[in-house]
Amino acid sequence: MSPRNAIDVRPIAEDEIPEWIRALNTGFLRPPSVKESEVADRSTYLVPARTLGAFDGGRCVGTFRSFPQQLTAVGGTAVAADAISNVTVTSTHRRRGILTRMMAQDLAAAKERGDTVATLIAAEYPIYGRYGFGAATAAAEWTIDVPRAGLDRRWAGPDDGGRIDLVDGDDVRRTGPELHERLRRTLPGAIDRDERWWQVRTGVLTLDRSSWTEPFYAVYRDARGEVEGLLAYTVDDQWGDAKQPNDTARVKDMIALTPAAERALWRYVCSVDWVTKVRTGWRAPDDLVPHLLPDPRAARITTQADWLWVRVLDVVAALEARTYTGTGSLVLELVDPAGLCGGRYRLDASPQGATCTPTTESAALTMDMGELGSLWLGDESAVRLAALGRVREERAGAGSAADALLRTSRRPWCPDIF
Repeated sequence: MSPRNAIDVRPIAEDEIPEWIRALNTGFLRPPSVKESEVADRSTYLVPARTLGAFDGGRCVGTFRSFPQQLTAVGGTAVAADAISNVTVTSTHRRRGILTRMMAQDLAAAKERGDTVATLIAAEYPIYGRYGFGAATAAAEWTIDVPRAGLDRRWAGPDDGGRIDLVDGDDVRRTGPELHERLRRTLPGAIDRDERWWQVRTGVLTLDRSSWTEPFYAVYRDARGEVEGLLAYTVDDQWGDAKQPNDTARVKDMIALTPAAERALWRYVCSVDWVTKVRTGWRAPDDLVPHLLPDPRAARITTQADWLWVRVLDVVAALEARTYTGTGSLVLELVDPAGLCGGRYRLDASPQGATCTPTTESAALTMDMGELGSLWLGDESAVRLAALGRVREERAGAGSAADALLRTSRRPWCPDIF
């Protein structure tokens, strides 16, 4: 085995993309062979300076990629994020500091660029807390037992003057991006979608056509004819005994700008002939869907877990970017072993705005950077973290005071994976 310092961690060269992909596939337990089509596709969007490889001789044994992202803070402001993905370390080279070195290089570069936060979706929970990341949003998936839900199967469309129309991929690429941007500006935790995202999700770009199943696309138009919601779903073909249909509809994506649009789209997919189950796909953990049904127990949670993780890189920018419904001040002692942005900060917040400045005042709360990442979008409770021993109250009642400032009435949510 090569000594630890013999592993070369660096940005990859263009001619190393196939070797990097082989290591990526190996790390995610996919067949390690590399198709020319995958090399051609990844070459169109990989940024070599932000695509790191760990090399033992000429063999890539670790992968890491980041790219620019816009993340919506509480109140609708978009902040610059360093989005991290494609992180692997080959099983033969674990426990040798490879991920730590790749992470340190990337976060230092993100800090230098002026990114406010770094983000990722964690495949495994225990890995990223030691790098200052905290679980900032959660997601849930429900399986709806349609016959039990108590819905009127004779439903013929919305009763609010709106309508449901089926459309095709061309329509989705025309209307979807603007619709998503409107949602993103109102949803803390949401991220931007580029043109490639829409091309992949509508089948324009595929690495293997045999793996592509074209969804059905439905839009909700309000009484004025404006598109306020978009639904993408697939349906399998299952029949039970006595020629009884037993199909499952799987929601791939849903954008709903209003409760009326959300209600109508869920009602629609639950009314499709032959569909007896609906898998909702990943939704916000406080999604309306169970309680849009006459019998909410017909919607069973299939999966619920952490989703978007956030690592604050600029404390002042992060806390000043979001809005606050209450008024108050809070002094935080932030512990950052990486040395990127630790220290003591005073937050003065009100509905009119916020200021955050370094201070020498006594702290009310002490926490690691990961806990700040969990609190920043308003999903986590400082009181809860204190009970877990992850936040220390330096002053009685400081956790409750922090919650009054930081928590949101609806839970943040990131609809996308990256």
